[in-house]
Amino acid sequence: MAERGNRANAPGGERPARVGERIRAEVMDMLLRGQLKDPAVRDVVVHEVKVSGDLRYARIFVRSGRPDPKPARQKALMSGLGRATGFVRRALGKRLKLRYTPEITFVWDDTAERAARIEEILEDISNEAPSGD
Repeated sequence: MAERGNRANAPGGERPARVGERIRAEVMDMLLRGQLKDPAVRDVVVHEVKVSGDLRYARIFVRSGRPDPKPARQKALMSGLGRATGFVRRALGKRLKLRYTPEITFVWDDTAERAARIEEILEDISNEAPSGD
């Protein structure tokens, strides 16, 4: 049984993933309830949270809930989240009841844009390929 406890607390173990999921749920709850008053952070979606093995740092990956956000919108959104970092961290401290509240950093999640670009490239390649018929 001691082995299981060691694995759960090891860097990259189950606990950072569980804490990350709780942080994601709590931040989404704050956003959906309108607890972040800054209009710049409307339509934000928390895609994923990665927490360090020692639970001291959390990167919160966000994206716009709207398709294809303009670069100016993306910049305003990230600026608004930057201003809200202290509020979000304090609220997480009250909600999560961990020994240490993780230092949080908001990071723009460009996974959807990268996936769309890869699909475009693959489509271009398949259109350029000579037909074998």
